[in-house]
Amino acid sequence: MPKVAPFEAHHQHYEAWFEKHEAAYISELLALRPFVPWDGRGIEIGVGSGRFAAPLGIQVGLDPSPAILVHAAARGISVVEGTAENLPFVAASFDFALVVTTLCFVDSPTRMLEEARRVLKPGGRLVIGFIDRDSDLGQDYLAHQNENVFYREATFYSADEVARLLLDAGFSINGWGQTLAHPLPETREIEALRPGRGQCAFVVVAATREA
Repeated sequence: MPKVAPFEAHHQHYEAWFEKHEAAYISELLALRPFVPWDGRGIEIGVGSGRFAAPLGIQVGLDPSPAILVHAAARGISVVEGTAENLPFVAASFDFALVVTTLCFVDSPTRMLEEARRVLKPGGRLVIGFIDRDSDLGQDYLAHQNENVFYREATFYSADEVARLLLDAGFSINGWGQTLAHPLPETREIEALRPGRGQCAFVVVAATREA
């Protein structure tokens, strides 16, 4: 079942995170920007409150939480209620898709990637942003998982695991980027995007749907 309850009950708290950790949020946003296409029809799967889709110019957002979709709609996103494992769109509907800190919440990442591949046009791009489980922040989230209302039921993945999931789902990987090299409480300034993976907490991977 989709992990909706925390977001329904605490959507204002979710929104407040971005204000409290503005430097980290902007660092993540800037890390995603080079990988997200400027043109074409895009969707964010797990759009949340639209904090990424809106500034990145993504038109459509899907999420299972009606309460949090209200925030996304207010940011100009065309919102659709639904789950990542059963996207309510016909095949080849989108030129690109974005998934940010959503992989850890889905029941089946394999099914989610299969659905993302289905709704992308041949040659379409999938961009995933996630917290690397092997990073210091990822390990901190694991250590305090039961204390976090959002992450209690989350399953975190390493960059190697995400790479394998993408390849198994029929994607080819185009590139990696990363940011957030410092603990979250110490992140008071915007960090530049670094190439690769393995040094920072927030990792971005871009992949192409094979024909």
